[in-house]
Amino acid sequence: PNSVTSIGNSAFSYCSGLTSVTLPNSVTSIGNSAFSYCSGLASVTIPNSVTSIGNSAFYNCSGLTSVTLPNSVTSIGESAFSYCSGLTSVTLPNSITSIGNYVFSNCSGLTSITLPNSVTSIGYSAFSGCSGLASITLPNSVTSIGNSAFNGCSGLASVTFEDNSSLDSIGNYVFSNCSGLTSITLPESITSIGSGAFNGCSF
Repeated sequence: PNSVTSIGNSAFSYCSGLTSVTLPNSVTSIGNSAFSYCSGLASVTIPNSVTSIGNSAFYNCSGLTSVTLPNSVTSIGESAFSYCSGLTSVTLPNSITSIGNYVFSNCSGLTSITLPNSVTSIGYSAFSGCSGLASITLPNSVTSIGNSAFNGCSGLASVTFEDNSSLDSIGNYVFSNCSGLTSITLPESITSIGSGAFNGCSF
């Protein structure tokens, strides 16, 4: 019904038989853990009215294969898509300014993601354990990358920093255990590299 404006916390969590969700245009927020552990959820349609996605909103939705977030979304909560192992592609809008902590951690099936030029920060362990991620391009809008952001991305072979990067530091363990990474060219803007940043890489 179009009278629904928000999906409450844990509203549909553990509904393993749920296969698809279409939210009406009246919904503006998706609560914490709203669809967590919905292992059978294969598709979700998020309307342009949604501005926020709560913490762990789609946590461990292992059957979810792709997600497109509309331009209305300005915030994605911590661990929102963690352990969505079936997720292969994600489309992020230009309204997103930060990738929060653990948002896509352990999305082992994720092969590609495009970060829009609006993103300024990547949170702690945001993509850790994304072993299927083959390449990542960091836009020049990114000013900070959290500790362990790409830790354990064993399939990561290419990291590209856009020209005129404003990134001045790489945190602790950011690319640790990225065993597929054989080379990386850091932008001239980098002034400090954290401990263990490239531990376990193949340099």
